[in-house]
Amino acid sequence: MPPSATEHLSCHLDLVFDWTYAHDRADLRALYEKAKRNQWLPDEVLPWETDVDLEKPAAPEWLHPLFGTELLARLSPAERTRLDIELNTWTLSQFLHGEQGALLAASQLVQVVPDTDSKCYAATQVVDEARHVEVYERYLQEKVGFSYPINRHLKTLLDLILQDSRWDMKLLGMQVMVEGLALAAFGMIRQHTLEPLLRELTHHVMLDEARHVAYGILSLRDHYGDLPEREVAEREDFVYEAAVLMRDRFLFQEVWEKQGLPVEECVGITFRAEGQRMFRQLLFSKIVPAVKKIGLLSERQRARFAELGILQFESWADPFADLEIKPAT
Repeated sequence: MPPSATEHLSCHLDLVFDWTYAHDRADLRALYEKAKRNQWLPDEVLPWETDVDLEKPAAPEWLHPLFGTELLARLSPAERTRLDIELNTWTLSQFLHGEQGALLAASQLVQVVPDTDSKCYAATQVVDEARHVEVYERYLQEKVGFSYPINRHLKTLLDLILQDSRWDMKLLGMQVMVEGLALAAFGMIRQHTLEPLLRELTHHVMLDEARHVAYGILSLRDHYGDLPEREVAEREDFVYEAAVLMRDRFLFQEVWEKQGLPVEECVGITFRAEGQRMFRQLLFSKIVPAVKKIGLLSERQRARFAELGILQFESWADPFADLEIKPAT
């Protein structure tokens, strides 16, 4: 995607002033204070001087989408190395695009959330997301040298979130769904990546993402109990549709096409591959507990989550636990 490419998306928002300046959300005020204290500067905390060897494996072999297949075995060593670079770059590119979507959504939240404490916290997230865009763009530009356009499934989800005028739907879509998935994905990358700069970058981004998920849960956990059943069902439907989009986001269609590989065959292999199946399921390890906590895990939703293979996460650790992430080692 050319760096000069821009897109205009029509979004209609009702800007909300809070002239009372009341501080009646102690939980969000505390999160705002934590966000102010925990800001970090990429140039100071990240070892940008690290030499990144793109030809070294970036992750364990069992996580490769084509692991153990004849299709992968037929590739020459040079073709295999090129494919690995493309897959890693595609993944990082989607994180970059997701962070830009989060930047725009957070800026909208400042305008539409109804109270001062919520607005103040959302403003800190704007800064966080700008920093995330900065570090992923810099990594791709300086260490990799190219990037991929946004995946269509991710673009569809971001457009839905950004174009919805309701404040709770923005929080639900971005803070709970997109940020919840990002927190889980970054946790797995931090654990498995063999590249030290990326591991350290991911660790610092995770510190912010944990607060973002907490913001969504704190804002929504009492909200849906007061909505009519029809409106709650609408939110549940959105959560399910977003979950399907995010599952289908990690099938690497653009990479298979660019590398001249049979796209449909590779997508099918990726969908069935044990390592990738586990990866896609674990992406929801933060989302499902959060959805349950805010009251959107009805029996109907539980049945749909079971069909997606993610219901087992409903009793996993509370996403709030990630607010105290241990330093990278």
